[in-house]
Amino acid sequence: MGTRVTTYNPKKVTCALGSHIVTGFADDSFITVEEAGDGVTVVSGADGELARSIDPSELFNVKITVQQQSRSNKWLNKMYYADKNNEAGTFSVNIKDILGKDQFVADVAWVTKLANVTKGKAQNNMEWTIAAHGERSEG
Repeated sequence: MGTRVTTYNPKKVTCALGSHIVTGFADDSFITVEEAGDGVTVVSGADGELARSIDPSELFNVKITVQQQSRSNKWLNKMYYADKNNEAGTFSVNIKDILGKDQFVADVAWVTKLANVTKGKAQNNMEWTIAAHGERSEG
């Protein structure tokens, strides 16, 4: 029986927001994809009978953390204000681990609010939250 060896390389994770390729990721965790809805919930009746509810929402919160000097900050900032001004502020999302099979794809997404700005002795990271109507697949 052979030993299974897998490889993860953060340089092989790609993130496209519309036509923009995100660069300047933070040093540690830099992308989080989280289901926004309740998933599958359950209610127990007085007699112990269970009823499950499946949330039909396909909305996800995508958090992207980039370095303070990343050019992606400017692009995300521009998209946020375009959306607030009723211009074309939505975009597609395609996040893929090229070495694995993990992928997140959304046809429509938008920046929910501006990233916090923190100034200090060293460069800080900026975390952007994006709402996206999409689908996550894992390998």
